[in-house]
Amino acid sequence: MFLVVETVFFSIKSPYFLAWDNWLNILTAVAVIGIIAAPGTMLMTAGQFDLSVGSVTAFTSVVMANLALSHSIGFSLVLAVIAGIAVGVINGFLVTVVGVNALITTLGTLAAFRGLAEVTAKGQTVGVEGFEFLGTARPFWNIPVPVLVLVGVLAAFWLLMRFTVYGRAMFAIGSNPTAARLVGIRSGRYIFIGFVLSAAACAMGGLIFTSQLSVGSPVFGTGMELSVITAIVLGGASLSGGRGSIVGTAVGLLIIGILNNGLTLTGVDPFWQNVARGALLIGAVSFDRLRARLGD
Repeated sequence: MFLVVETVFFSIKSPYFLAWDNWLNILTAVAVIGIIAAPGTMLMTAGQFDLSVGSVTAFTSVVMANLALSHSIGFSLVLAVIAGIAVGVINGFLVTVVGVNALITTLGTLAAFRGLAEVTAKGQTVGVEGFEFLGTARPFWNIPVPVLVLVGVLAAFWLLMRFTVYGRAMFAIGSNPTAARLVGIRSGRYIFIGFVLSAAACAMGGLIFTSQLSVGSPVFGTGMELSVITAIVLGGASLSGGRGSIVGTAVGLLIIGILNNGLTLTGVDPFWQNVARGALLIGAVSFDRLRARLGD
């Protein structure tokens, strides 16, 4: 309902809002958030969080940019993805093997890898040449590559969550961890894979940012975890696990993208966009808790 209301409101307030190019701008702006929110949705259905997403995005970006100074783009890209995924392995190991709470684990890696990104880049942006395709090319119907990647990732995770044993297991783990364990679901293994997939999506996001701006930067993804969680919760996922959908997350993503774009088109100060996102998150979480109490 809110999606429809804001779409109607901004279409009235701005003559440019409904233009096709503007919708491409909206989708491009939220592409990285959506790519990361897809595995984030799956993790949340299992009752887990990954707050390190922004830091992994920045870390991957600066690793790729630094390597590209002395190596080929292809080699740098592969090693940067491996570096990003390694953070997911660390998160997954700490949560599933060591037994550290996911919130504490990913808060720690959020700080640690933001610092490593700063150290790697020496606090500066690092220029990258010859890597524009992933961020700026429009190979089909004038649609930017990040939007195509977003659609592909959302479709892949929709299939994964809806039609695979893995997807159903994540729902079972979030709904009742004890029952899931008793029926033979290896919760630790599934959650570990979820953190690795989340880090892989962050690595993709970091490469898209690097390609779009032709630089690697340690400030990429700052505050991204707020936008990712907001999109997931707005889409109907429960913070306590057991409920969530990729379609719902896509709707939440559109709500955020349309709100940011509409506020910009209507001349609202950009700082108010953060206020709006925070209010959306509080409202979505409050609704989730109210819905849980009514369900009880």
